[in-house]
Amino acid sequence: MRNQLLLQLPFVLILIFTVSSKLTHAKSTIEPCASSDSCPSLLSYVLPWDSKLSEIAYRFQVTVFDIMAANSFNITTSSVGNQIFGARSQLKVPISCPCVDGIRRVLLSYMVRAADSLDLISEGYGRLVSGEQLRTLNGISPKNPLTSGQSILVQLPCTCFNNSNNGITSVFMSYVVQSGESLSNIGVEFGTTVMELVNVNGLDQPRVDPGDILAIPLSACSSANLNWYNESLIVPNGSYALTASNCIKCICRPSTLNLQCFPSGIVNACSHLQCKGSNLFIGDVSINRTATGCNVSTCVYRGHNGGKIFRGLVNSSHSHCSDDEYYSTVSPVASPNNPTVPYISLPPSQSPFPNPTIGTGANGPSSIQNPNSAPNKYGRWLTQAPYYSLWVVLYFFL
Repeated sequence: MRNQLLLQLPFVLILIFTVSSKLTHAKSTIEPCASSDSCPSLLSYVLPWDSKLSEIAYRFQVTVFDIMAANSFNITTSSVGNQIFGARSQLKVPISCPCVDGIRRVLLSYMVRAADSLDLISEGYGRLVSGEQLRTLNGISPKNPLTSGQSILVQLPCTCFNNSNNGITSVFMSYVVQSGESLSNIGVEFGTTVMELVNVNGLDQPRVDPGDILAIPLSACSSANLNWYNESLIVPNGSYALTASNCIKCICRPSTLNLQCFPSGIVNACSHLQCKGSNLFIGDVSINRTATGCNVSTCVYRGHNGGKIFRGLVNSSHSHCSDDEYYSTVSPVASPNNPTVPYISLPPSQSPFPNPTIGTGANGPSSIQNPNSAPNKYGRWLTQAPYYSLWVVLYFFL
C-alpha cells in the first residue's frame, strides 16, 4: 500500500498544481471614480502575432499617429499604417481612461470572427482582458454562445490617480506581467522602484505572478503652467503628442520634463505658425549674445481653437547662455523675480486634487490602494483556488 502511495504521489502533485493554477485568477489594480472625466493613460501591449500598425490601431480604436507618438516613432511616410511589427513586440497604446459605472476602465467593441474563441480574443488583446471577463461581461453561455458577426464588449484596465504620483505629473500604464518577470526587473525597465510599484498597486508583498496587471507610473510633462488657450496636454516622458489637427508636435524631454512644441511637418495645410513681429516660427529660438550674457527670443505654442493656432513671442535676458533646445522649452509666463523678463523653466506640476482611493471592480479581482498612502495601509484582494479543494483531491486519490 505504501509503495502504491509513493507511485501515485507525483501524479497527485501534478494534478494539485493544475487545479490550483486553473482556479487562480490574475490580479489587477482597480480605481473607483465618481465623475465623468477622463484622463490620458497607456496600455502596454505585447503583440501575440505579426500585425500591421493599422490593425493594432483599429483593434484599440485609436489612430496610427497616436501609437506612433506614444512610442516616439518618426513619421516619415503617409503609409506608416502598413508598417509590420513582429510577434512579441511591445508597444505602448495611448488610450483615454473614462469613469464607467464607478470604475476606471475602457470599454471597446469587437466584431467576432468565424474562428474566434474567448481565449483567442483575449490573446488578441495581449491578455489585458481574460476570457472569463469577456464571458461575464457579454453573458456568453451554452444558451448564448459566441457567434460570428456578433458585436461584444471588451473591457480593458486603466488608471488615472489624478495623473499624479508623489507630486509628480504622471501617466499610468497598464502592464501585463510576463513569465519570469519580477517587480525588480519591471522597475528597472520603466524607471521606477519596487517600493513605488508596491505602493501604487497596493501589494501586501513585493511579488507578482504571470498574468497580473500592474499600474506603472511614468513621469510626464504637463502644459498646466504654460498658459495655453483652451487646451491641456499631458505627455509621458520620452514620447510626443500631436495637437492642433496634427499641425503641432510636442515632445516631453525626459531629462527636464519640459514640453517642447514645434510644427509637426506631417500636415501641409497649417497656418498661423509664425510669431507676429518676427521671422520666428513656433519652436524657433533666436539668441543674441552680449557682453553681459545673451538676449533670447522664443516663438512658443499657446494652444488652438477652431482651426486657429495661438502662439506668442517670449523675450528674455540671461547672464549665462545655453543651447537652443533649453530656451525652446521655457514657459511663456513671467519669472516672479523679474516680471519684465518672462522666463521660467516648467517643473513637474502637482495635481491640485487629492488622489482617489482604490476599490474593487465588478468584473474580476482587484486591489485596494491609494498611491500616496503607506503601503501597509491597504491590501491587495486576491482571488485564488480554495486550499480545501486540494485536500479533496488528495482524499480521492490517496
